[in-house]
Amino acid sequence: MTAEAIDLEHLASEAQAGLASATDEAALQAWHVMYLGRSQGRLTAVLRTLGGLPVEERKRVGAEANALKQQLEAAFETRREELQGAALAETVEQGWLDVTLPGRAKKIGRLHPITQTLRDMLGIFQRMGFSVVEGPEVEEDYYNFQALRIPEDHPARDMQDTLYIEQAKGRTATPLLLRTHTSPNQARFMETHQPPIRIAVPGRVYRYEATDATREWMFTQIELLAVDEGLSMADLKGTLFELAKGLFGQERRIRFRCDYFPFVEPGVDMAIDCFICGGKGCKTCRGEGWIEVLGAGMVHPEILSNMGYDAERYTGFAAGIGAERIALLRYGVDDIRLFYQNDLRFLRQF
Repeated sequence: MTAEAIDLEHLASEAQAGLASATDEAALQAWHVMYLGRSQGRLTAVLRTLGGLPVEERKRVGAEANALKQQLEAAFETRREELQGAALAETVEQGWLDVTLPGRAKKIGRLHPITQTLRDMLGIFQRMGFSVVEGPEVEEDYYNFQALRIPEDHPARDMQDTLYIEQAKGRTATPLLLRTHTSPNQARFMETHQPPIRIAVPGRVYRYEATDATREWMFTQIELLAVDEGLSMADLKGTLFELAKGLFGQERRIRFRCDYFPFVEPGVDMAIDCFICGGKGCKTCRGEGWIEVLGAGMVHPEILSNMGYDAERYTGFAAGIGAERIALLRYGVDDIRLFYQNDLRFLRQF
């Protein structure tokens, strides 16, 4: 038997005796450092001397040393569990720990109220047969405006204060911007798909404007688009009525009236009767008895033609819905900025 093997046998015997005498966590860790430590461990030192042995001897002694290392590691874990169990039993016996008390519940997160509202809205649309698709937040001027019948000199651009993205000098491509609405995905989707189309497009949009209780520079929208043969205003009303009643209750009264949007004809806004005053008029509804919820309309035939569709055969409807506005109304919040101030006292209410 070689000197190296004798050393390993002696080391194993000594290590087992030392481990058995360790009676607390500090002694256990000291033992681990002495025998298995990476820098000064005694077994580690043996492994470092293998390079000076003949090849065959090196293989044999190395295998024995590695086997001993695994054995000592397993014995260390077993001894630690024994000491922890003994300490727990002593704690219970002396009355320091009442094992009948319920455990401390871990605090877990929850969905943001806007995310909750967004998912509820998309769930209603999906039940009506709409698919959820997404588009880019950094958008081209063409899709954000021009493809929606809003050329450079159109006054409708003044309605949307736009955040443009600075590009390298000499670039001739269309200007880039942060999308001001999710409507660009109408054109993007219709370019690559044929009717029938039924999609709901959620996402963040951005506008360069001062914030107040009802406006934010960033908010969340859902763009609704349906294109098929024979779609009419009745289909639009039925879809949006189903959304409003699903969000605000079956007892809600709903109002449509004419409005202007460049990419629909005719255009409408939809309002629900004020759930605070029941339509009598109050501060929440500014005395009107109605609260505007969204804008919508029939897709302009020119847009359908530009996408290669037969405008004589196909019609469509579209709507743009702000998730924050819906959340304000659902939860009775009076300031949109509260949603993004990250105040947990506010967010934990939802």
